[in-house]
Amino acid sequence: MTALKKEDKAARISTLAAQIIQLSRDRILMHMRFLDVALAALLPQEKAGVSGFSCDGRHLYYDAQAVIRAYRKEQASVMRMMLHVLFHFLFSHSFRYDKVEKEVWDLAVDLAAEHAVMELMLPETELKSDLRKKEAFSYFENQGVKLTAEKLYRYLRKNPLAVDEQAFLARLFFMDDHDGWGEREELVISLAEWKRISERAKAELKSFSQGKNAGAVEENLAEATTDRVDYRAFLRRFVVPGEVVKSNEEEFDYIAYTYGLSQYGNVPIVEPHEYREVNQIHDFVIAIDTSASCRGETVRAFLRHTYSIMKTSACFFDEMLVHIIQCDHEVRSDTVIHDQGELDAFLTKGKLVGFGSTDFRPVFTYVDALIERGEIANLKGMIYFTDGQGVYPEKAPDYETVFAFLNENELPNTAPAWAVRICIDEDALSE
Repeated sequence: MTALKKEDKAARISTLAAQIIQLSRDRILMHMRFLDVALAALLPQEKAGVSGFSCDGRHLYYDAQAVIRAYRKEQASVMRMMLHVLFHFLFSHSFRYDKVEKEVWDLAVDLAAEHAVMELMLPETELKSDLRKKEAFSYFENQGVKLTAEKLYRYLRKNPLAVDEQAFLARLFFMDDHDGWGEREELVISLAEWKRISERAKAELKSFSQGKNAGAVEENLAEATTDRVDYRAFLRRFVVPGEVVKSNEEEFDYIAYTYGLSQYGNVPIVEPHEYREVNQIHDFVIAIDTSASCRGETVRAFLRHTYSIMKTSACFFDEMLVHIIQCDHEVRSDTVIHDQGELDAFLTKGKLVGFGSTDFRPVFTYVDALIERGEIANLKGMIYFTDGQGVYPEKAPDYETVFAFLNENELPNTAPAWAVRICIDEDALSE
């Protein structure tokens, strides 16, 4: 074959693959208009040697010959792979790749993406391997695992699969290469931009999903668009200025100090400042939902994690006033902490009480009464750790209140507009 004929064949292969890609994109848009912005964000680009698809958040790389082979084998395969990759980025799967165990995360996100695609039940995306995939989904669902990436990853880390089982599932669910997900010096499309795209898709999904099975897509989008909070950084919102007895080396004049020592027989003419102004937490309330729906060990893990932050980041004054209030449908206990020793004792010996239904209002009534009696003089704020299911006050209190949820729970829609809600990564509690 002459060089000219080889070039002509390569050009025809390239053109045919591009047409298959375009046809698949058109079919996706025909069935799922809510994905229009997301699809437009990914630019197809031919790249020899790619297994399946590969994507860096901007370019959708494919091998022309591989695309043609896959299409000939099963016409639905290319559309299916494209949806799989698209859901990876809509669900923010690539943006945690430098923070996870890659092999476990690869399997978790592939399971989540495939489940979301398959639940849509589009005839043009069905593959012969789907029956075996459904068996895998049933296994995890029978273990009580929701099929989103975060929850699957957490389960797989706590319950590792046998090497051959993990390898089998990795092959079964493989659709794309994740090599482009590593740390990149410059992201063409950032996490924030993909999050905006996901927010739009989530909003437009409501009109699409009427009468359709889109629950998996909705759950994954909710997980992707939930703000993850650095709890250590978040506590800084509650700091207030104060003075501690500690040498302030930043404001100390070493030149004058050494001059006095040399001129007046080791008698300094200036001394270090004995007080230093710092930003720390003083008066604070940690409310704990001890209703039956909140697991005791999770509550203890939250308190231990909060304590660890306090202890290592010097957030609190040596003398502090922290109320740890336990409440289900009524206030069950109020443990007042004045120093780190008392906090340590509470965490090692304290008992959780309650386990009834949930009503958040008694805590606010109780704290308001403490303020009126002068038992709390300078309340900076309150963090209420809960699963979010309960009766909320209608009116906002005079102090900042934050409701903290684990990422395994959806942020409840029943919370009032004034309530600040944060989602804490459960993995952080186990560190």
